[in-house]
Amino acid sequence: MPQTISAEVRALMRPSAAALEPYDPAFSRVEVNLSANENTYGMPAPAREATLAEIAAVAENRYPVPLADAVRAELAQVHGIAPERIAIGNGGDELLFNLFIAFGGAGRVLVNCPPTFSVYELYAGLAETPITNVPRDPETFEPDADALVEAARSANLVILTSPNNPTGDLVPLETVRRVCEACSGIVLLDEAYGEFSAPGASAESLLDTYANLAVLHTLSKAFCLAGGRIGYILASTDVVAALAAVRQPYSVSVFDQAAAVAVVRERALFMPTIAQIVQERARLSSRLAALEGVRVWPSESNFLLVRVPDAHRVWERLRDEHSILVRDFSRTPGLADCLRITVGTPEENDRVIAALSALM
Repeated sequence: MPQTISAEVRALMRPSAAALEPYDPAFSRVEVNLSANENTYGMPAPAREATLAEIAAVAENRYPVPLADAVRAELAQVHGIAPERIAIGNGGDELLFNLFIAFGGAGRVLVNCPPTFSVYELYAGLAETPITNVPRDPETFEPDADALVEAARSANLVILTSPNNPTGDLVPLETVRRVCEACSGIVLLDEAYGEFSAPGASAESLLDTYANLAVLHTLSKAFCLAGGRIGYILASTDVVAALAAVRQPYSVSVFDQAAAVAVVRERALFMPTIAQIVQERARLSSRLAALEGVRVWPSESNFLLVRVPDAHRVWERLRDEHSILVRDFSRTPGLADCLRITVGTPEENDRVIAALSALM
């Protein structure tokens, strides 16, 4: 059960915080959890062994290296970028919050592109950052490039998600170019699900061209480290230094850093699973789209956005009658009657197909 805040305590809080409620991911005990976009296959056995060995070797009585130098060094080799251009965080969420602390604030405008990841608006509110929303096309969910560029001209911060959560579509690189050229502030591409996209989709190729561009990645999704909370940003040395200036000391534990080093070193072991998830995404999409009354949007991520009649009731019945948990977006503006379904293992996906076939 989510906690509540009493009226007495709420009166003591900062107004931007008092307007919030404790985060509730709506988790339930089920046999098949496809609600959080995790890699449900789990780590390949050799990668898990390497990760546990790294964790076992840490000095738990010592504080962690503040900027996670070993993790930065491993990621630098993967991305072909200097370690000084990499910021490590306690999940991508911490880095997003630090971005608002460093570059947001009263009178400093964020350009947002809803429907998208709700945390952007949450953190903007906490940092008292005004928001200019540029809505996506209501049918295709494609971003409006011309409107984004126009809004970016007077923005301090632009956040674009590619693939977008929860709609699954990419931001064209030409749109990224235009926004970077129009914006005098920071442009962040959140690519938390980028490993599931077609090659060449990442905005990393533009980092050397645009000093105001930053690209966010995570090990939580494709690399099975959601429990380890490791996110990272690739950017200019100046932007990384700004994020380091506002970060909480020792925010990434020695255990998380050790796990991240192992996972990055063993990243090749995850590629067959990632490829299988992409294959399963196509199969699941095709099977669900064939059901009467169901619409499935194209996705470049490890989830599908699906519209079904009376989606909230379908969500309840999937949970209660079939022990399957997906994410209910049916009450989110612009996403009426939509559910987000993580692409799981073939067996999990078969259960979703059978359940929705019965419910439809």
